[in-house]
Amino acid sequence: MKTSSRILAAAVASVLLAGPAIAETPEEKGLAIAAEIDRRDLGWGDSAVQLKMLLSNRHGETSARELRMKVQEVQDTGLGDRSLIVFDVPRDVEGTAFLSHTKVAEPDDQWLFLPALKRVKRISSANKSGPFVGSEFAYEDLLSQEVEKYEYKWLQDETCGDLECFVIDRYPVYENSGYTKQVVWVDKEEYRIIRIDFYDRKDSLLKTLVFSDYEQYLGTYWRAGTLQMDNHQTGKSTTMEFADYEFQVGLNDADFASNRLKRAR
Repeated sequence: MKTSSRILAAAVASVLLAGPAIAETPEEKGLAIAAEIDRRDLGWGDSAVQLKMLLSNRHGETSARELRMKVQEVQDTGLGDRSLIVFDVPRDVEGTAFLSHTKVAEPDDQWLFLPALKRVKRISSANKSGPFVGSEFAYEDLLSQEVEKYEYKWLQDETCGDLECFVIDRYPVYENSGYTKQVVWVDKEEYRIIRIDFYDRKDSLLKTLVFSDYEQYLGTYWRAGTLQMDNHQTGKSTTMEFADYEFQVGLNDADFASNRLKRAR
């Protein structure tokens, strides 16, 4: 049941006014929950954070990477947030840079700079379901999660750990997505995403992403300190640990220009 971006935008606006408590159908309630997640995370401006990435295979062998990420919030109609990831450690990936410009109705723009090749590679729409530099995260997992990029359906409310959660399905509108659907657990009090189950193109469970160690910044915005992605089909996993979050650091459009990716630091 594909919906045009204009109709979907109108639906989002209507459920923002109504709220999930009085949405009638499972589809309306699912969309209302997604819209409320988005509404609570507006206005932070930009951010910078340090990351550690731990890659593990099915035999328990691990490798570690250190990287930095900058994000710019974009509130223009039709556009999503921009992000830049730069690798520092180990030496064989040092200087690798990944830039993402999320869009709502049009294909997203993503670029990868590989120092060994000394060139910037544009990530095609057909390749965004592929693994991000050997991790269990796909390129499409690293896009900002704009409401209009999915269709939704509320499934149920249930306990998740010490929290009460909404459970919703979201179906990617993006035709080249590697997923048929994602099942999302959302904290009912703070509207934080707690867990996502990813289903592949054969509709089999592929991966589970768990968000933990949440902290609140600027008195409003919640960020997970740890992301754990487990691949159920390969036995591999990737853990991302975030540290030293900073907000409103003065980033501008030039910091996210593709023609500056070779000089990203």
